Amino acid sequence: MDAAMTEDIFPPHEELELDLLLEAIFRQYHYDFRGYSRGSLHRRLARAQQRHACASLSQLQHLLLRDPAVFADLMGFLTIQVSEMFRDPAYFRALREQVIPHLRTYPSLKVWIAGCANGEEFYSFAILFREEGLEDRTIFYCTDISPAALEKAEAGVYDLDRIQQFTENHRLAGGRTSLSDYYTAAYGAVMFDKSLRRRAVFAEHNLASDQVFAEAQLISSRNVLIYFDRDLQDRALGLFGDSLVRGGFLGLGAKETLRFSRYADGFADFDEGEKIYRRNLTDLRTLDHAA
Repeated sequence: MDAAMTEDIFPPHEELELDLLLEAIFRQYHYDFRGYSRGSLHRRLARAQQRHACASLSQLQHLLLRDPAVFADLMGFLTIQVSEMFRDPAYFRALREQVIPHLRTYPSLKVWIAGCANGEEFYSFAILFREEGLEDRTIFYCTDISPAALEKAEAGVYDLDRIQQFTENHRLAGGRTSLSDYYTAAYGAVMFDKSLRRRAVFAEHNLASDQVFAEAQLISSRNVLIYFDRDLQDRALGLFGDSLVRGGFLGLGAKETLRFSRYADGFADFDEGEKIYRRNLTDLRTLDHAA
């Protein structure tokens, strides 16, 4: 997960242009991408340069400072909104079989889906919790940096040609019902039942600059940290640790780990293979002081 160990090397003038562009975005639009993986940013912004016919990042900066519509488009390049329902089914099966029994012991539950993208992961959780009888005692906090992604997540509409993969993932994740029970199909798209959203709160949240806003028993943030540098990874993990109750659960992506984090001692491996961790009794503030 240590992005700094795998970064590409770019010419000094391109690094300077990137620094200036990210600072401009932060000061003009209040979105902080300065702690994101440099190599990933360079590759994504290169595609944005092609889109807007810019020969350099400096030209792209000139455009976005003068036209908010260019920045809105640029957000589509800077934020990765690729997911699918019940992605990595073994992860959801592990939640169903190993984590849910612990969550049943709480009279009420809060689940934070950090980086919810276009909502596929939220609907996976909503269906899982409904199937396990926990929906009515749960509030789902669905956050993302992208307003456009949150709008799509709240709409719950996906292309019909994706539903076959969603259905197979649901089955492999131990689904107790047919996925078709939860959506209607028409005109080449599916819309998930609005009742799945009745316990959900959709909100903008930036892991690079915002603070903890709720106490949660479960946080799922998958394939988000891989786009951060080491310092921003630590910041995000510190937020997750502060938000989780003692004994709460944290799920990360398949290529992510706590191993190199300053907060590693604040968690115990719960299911190492599926990257599910459990918050232990360590006071994370003492780990901050020790770093």
